Amino acid sequence: MVESRHDAGARPLTGDEAAYVARARDTAFVLYEGVRVPHRSCGIAIAETFGLPTRPYQALRKGGITGAGTCGSIRAGEQVLGELLGDPDPTGAVTPALRDAITWLQAVAPTRLELGGAPDLVCATLVRPLGDFAGPRRKAFCTNLAAEVAALTAEALCRFGAAAAPPITPVPAPPAEEAR
Repeated sequence: MVESRHDAGARPLTGDEAAYVARARDTAFVLYEGVRVPHRSCGIAIAETFGLPTRPYQALRKGGITGAGTCGSIRAGEQVLGELLGDPDPTGAVTPALRDAITWLQAVAPTRLELGGAPDLVCATLVRPLGDFAGPRRKAFCTNLAAEVAALTAEALCRFGAAAAPPITPVPAPPAEEAR
């Protein structure tokens, strides 16, 4: 029996798919957190998680640089899906896989992401209640948000474009002498 696209969004993930999602979450967390490796912005952490060039993702930092735009993590997840599932022909139509993946992501993100009760997905709205932008509360919030968006992006790839899902290489642990 052929699985319909609707079923793809609701079925349980396989063990391999769940492991892929976990690798995406963990990798983005480490890249954004900036403890084991230098800190990356939210969009760059997500692009790098999926092995994509990071330069265009710089514009997603802090909700489009100004804080007035949509959360850079969420926009990055959508852009990753566009890069991996979109039609490479600039005159091509939206692919069914991209349409389904974006539709699914936009539907599940508000229900699966911890948004702190924010009424929208604007960066400043999300982080303003957390105090200083450079402070530990905001950094922890954004670290977790970037990790969860990477996980949702990986899940969307598993559900709607498994053939396009790139390998995710976890960030290696520091050598034992550095870990002390």
